Amino acid sequence: MQPPLKEYLYKVLVVGDLGVGKTSIIKRYVHQIFSQHYRATIGVDFALKVLQWDENTIVRLQLWDIAGQERFGNMTRLYYREAVGAFVVFDVTRASTLEAVPRWKEDLDSKVTLQNGKPVPAVLLANKWDQAKNGLSSELPKLDQFCKENGFVNYFETSAKVKPSCLPKT
Repeated sequence: MQPPLKEYLYKVLVVGDLGVGKTSIIKRYVHQIFSQHYRATIGVDFALKVLQWDENTIVRLQLWDIAGQERFGNMTRLYYREAVGAFVVFDVTRASTLEAVPRWKEDLDSKVTLQNGKPVPAVLLANKWDQAKNGLSSELPKLDQFCKENGFVNYFETSAKVKPSCLPKT
């Protein structure tokens, strides 16, 4: 007799400044598509990624795409509720988006916690890595220390435009 199917639903936030590629990352991950013609997210949008973890386990990831505009900041507490993790995204070609990362992390930490009262785990995504030579590439080796100082679990170099196998190794 086969064991019963286990299903899990996890809400994961995707936050960062306007234009860093949050929607593009989500569309690439969930639908395997990329477009350079997304409109700015207004408020919040979300996508669902269903993973067959093993033969007896289904994991549903609800990816909440939170608008990067400052004016939606007062609504984020509602959007953040019940999240169990977060991705904070910045654009490697725009230093101001990396400078804004600690503010996003502080916003997360002040508005949502796990059931045990600890902050939700957050991962930093250095997006548009395919364009790193045009941006902050000299700053990026310091991301290990940046993550430790700002309470991130880790960071990853990403590109919604380029398939992961095509990204340069660092």
